[in-house]
Amino acid sequence: MNKKNKKLPKGKKRRFSAGFFIMMAVLAFALLMLFNMPKSLQKTDCSSTNDRFACYESYYNSLVKKKSVKAAFTDLRNKYEDQYIKSQCHQLIHVIGRAAAKKYPNAGEAFSNGDSFCWSGYYHGVMEGIVSKTDINKLAEEINSICDSVSGKEKYSFDYYNCVHGIGHGIMYIKDNEVPLSLEACNNLKGHWEQSSCWGGVFMENIIANNKNHFTKYLKPDDPLYPCNAVEEKYRKTCYLMQTSYMLQVTGRDFLKVFELCGQVGEQYTDACYQSLGRDASGQSVSDIRQTKNSCLLGKDFRQQSNCIIGAVKDFISYFHSDVEAGELCAALPTELQQVCFDTAKSYYISFQN
Repeated sequence: MNKKNKKLPKGKKRRFSAGFFIMMAVLAFALLMLFNMPKSLQKTDCSSTNDRFACYESYYNSLVKKKSVKAAFTDLRNKYEDQYIKSQCHQLIHVIGRAAAKKYPNAGEAFSNGDSFCWSGYYHGVMEGIVSKTDINKLAEEINSICDSVSGKEKYSFDYYNCVHGIGHGIMYIKDNEVPLSLEACNNLKGHWEQSSCWGGVFMENIIANNKNHFTKYLKPDDPLYPCNAVEEKYRKTCYLMQTSYMLQVTGRDFLKVFELCGQVGEQYTDACYQSLGRDASGQSVSDIRQTKNSCLLGKDFRQQSNCIIGAVKDFISYFHSDVEAGELCAALPTELQQVCFDTAKSYYISFQN
């Protein structure tokens, strides 16, 4: 078979709106909302404030409380071309998710009112909010029921994954970013898949906590592999699937250097590290085909390049909620990398739709 002619079946992008409205109806509705909107919500420009994140955090909390989650999503999408919004989108979606957790009685209802925009940050924020409402002394006995209202447990759906992964974020939220204690709490979940998904939330939160809004002591600039090289063996693969985001940060986004660092993590974790780097190649370029491809091709051999592509194409699907752009990435690659790219995209898109 000619691999150059191999294409994915066209996937349909998920729709974010209920339908199309005529122009005058939209205008009338927008004016109605404006005149009925509290004054505190009418001014949304935080660009001139000293703390833009805190400004937007307050704004989106109010918008969810006084209007709706949908209104907050629409507003954030309208602002997305702003470079600050784009760089902080995942964290701002966390804010909307935490606000939604106060509005809805359970994870299932909260999940049904949001979506996966900006790498599923909404679901992570929802779980931070829900877990924070749980009595910390009863967490061990209640943790297995937190995701009961989310559909797809029996087939490990993407929503169910986001729920148990989000529990890891939530545990870090209530345990002050204490990684060892959070990992231990994840172990109260029944099932290795659930536990490892929760571990991933812990390690991801550890990395995104490394900014002025959160703090962590479990990252070391002089040891970019930490804490992955210090945790128990059973946690290390999951850790390395997240760690390259920090490795890139401390190396000045030097992909060549991070490829080299991944070669030092131990044979059984090397591929996971390369795949993590591929996710970052996509994520840091906002899933730009040319930039993602060029970053992965910095790998010195097929193993580095192919695993990087595996991580990248999964991130394309997670970002676009579609297999179309993933197929375009695969088609743009050198022939020897196309097969692994198409195969990964096909299998991952199936799991993403569940």
